[in-house]
Amino acid sequence: MMYYSMPVYHYQKLRATGNNNTELLKSLGNNHWGVFTGLFGLAANEVLVVDAHESDNIQSHPLAVESELWQPTARPIDISPCDKPGLYVFRRFHVREADVDEVVALSKEAWKTFETSADYTTEPQGLFVPPADDDGIVPMMLVTWYDGFDSWEISRNPAPEARENFSRRRDLTLQTSAVATRLVI
Repeated sequence: MMYYSMPVYHYQKLRATGNNNTELLKSLGNNHWGVFTGLFGLAANEVLVVDAHESDNIQSHPLAVESELWQPTARPIDISPCDKPGLYVFRRFHVREADVDEVVALSKEAWKTFETSADYTTEPQGLFVPPADDDGIVPMMLVTWYDGFDSWEISRNPAPEARENFSRRRDLTLQTSAVATRLVI
């Protein structure tokens, strides 16, 4: 597995103590790679927060129920925050450590036609790995932006070149799940 350099991205799922996330969002400020609320797959009182740091000496938020450090692979290429309105899908997939580099290469190649389609509007924002692996299985995270659910649905049938690479990536994937969100900060 390749080891990627700084920055490190800090992913947290925060859960407010009440039944919504309004006060939690007010407390977060604006200096993030992205703050996301759920459309599908997150509770109404949960928020995903991703920050870019030049060090891995990072404190978790007191309301974090999940906290992970990620290293970028093919994307992002800089630490500019997400800024497009629309749909952000967080897709976690588990692969064998020996397959990580191939998954990254397949993704990069697929994106060449996937994100240039005239039929839908999308842009992969980040493909991340944890800095260390404990058991030979790596929980990768892909964050992809779509201009809306219509583009997401149409993109399920991408150009043949992308489809072949995604199919091979799917063959290497042991488990996958996705959460649909929107960017709020």
